[in-house]
Amino acid sequence: MKYPSNIWNQLKNLTSQNLIRALKKDGAERDVTRRAEQIFRFPDGRRVSIHLHPKKTYGPKLLKALLDDTGWSLDDMKRLGLIK
Repeated sequence: MKYPSNIWNQLKNLTSQNLIRALKKDGAERDVTRRAEQIFRFPDGRRVSIHLHPKKTYGPKLLKALLDDTGWSLDDMKRLGLIK
């Protein structure tokens, strides 16, 4: 999914804690933790692997891949408080 610039400006500042909070709010449960990686599973079988980087935010490619893995639409991201 390609995001409009006003949406991407909000998303590019997400931290791993923001994503984990949104995943839990959306019903995902932590399945496995391996070193700096936490794997979350949704009830419908989707799986998302969150890498806990020492940096505060993710690079654009990794962030886009994480958001694609979640399967969230723009409406879902608004509902979860990731964007306005």
